[in-house]
Amino acid sequence: MKRTKFPKGWDEERVRQVLRHYDQQGEVEAVAEDEAAFEDPTQTVIEVPRELVPAIRELIAKHENRTA
Repeated sequence: MKRTKFPKGWDEERVRQVLRHYDQQGEVEAVAEDEAAFEDPTQTVIEVPRELVPAIRELIAKHENRTA
């Protein structure tokens, strides 16, 4: 059996909690959560070609490691 590798700070219980959250979330709550994310002044949302996503994730991880 293949062992699952979790991101730093994550474990199986945290994954289960996130899954429960979204399984129990209604449509109205989901829309409100999405809208709140777009209103966060410390964040931005952009469209990028899908093939660039791994490189962008790597840059974000490096940035988070420097600021942690």
